Amino acid sequence: MKKNFFLMVILTLTLACHAQERKYSTFYYQRATLFEELPVTSNDIIFLGNSITNGAEWAELFQNKHVKNRGISGDICMGVYDRLDAILKGKPAKIFLLIGINDVSRGTPADTIVSRIGMIAQKIKADSPKTKLYLQSVLPVTDHYNMFKGHTSRWQVIPEINKGLVRLAEKEGLTYIDLYSHFIDGQTGKMNTAYTNDGLHLLGKGYLKWVEIVKPYIGKK
Repeated sequence: MKKNFFLMVILTLTLACHAQERKYSTFYYQRATLFEELPVTSNDIIFLGNSITNGAEWAELFQNKHVKNRGISGDICMGVYDRLDAILKGKPAKIFLLIGINDVSRGTPADTIVSRIGMIAQKIKADSPKTKLYLQSVLPVTDHYNMFKGHTSRWQVIPEINKGLVRLAEKEGLTYIDLYSHFIDGQTGKMNTAYTNDGLHLLGKGYLKWVEIVKPYIGKK
């Protein structure tokens, strides 16, 4: 009996250690380790975020080989924070950050999300002070398609996060880019269904709208 008990204790501790080692998804580590191998230079413009960023072909959209995709599907604020070194070692010219909606789906409060984005901003400032950081507002979502309920049922938290991002940008001397108001349906207060077919992710038309909004900042000195 004692032997079985000790075996169970060892197995439990092993599983617990393994769980601690793997903070994020399998896909996160696949993509993050790829990004560790890919070069970043001081001429590069980085789009950093979750699946919404991950889903675009940024270099093609801007017709600029220096615009690089560093999005990971399912990523959260601390996931971005934990993989910043692979980006910041190259001292990129600009970073366009969009993160937070997956934190919303986990029930993370708005002020905590803003605080964690603040940690990202402070690390970028400390490790790559010449990098220009653009804080993009969290996009709206819609429950119209009855999908991604964890995200879409908490849609009212998003404006609160964006207000916090405005304050953070002012405090840290960053540029805030309002994507939210361009994607919202004025009647419902949720994502315009012209830009999404699942309530969370963007259609091609949505990416073109996004490019239209941020394009003036891409070439800005």
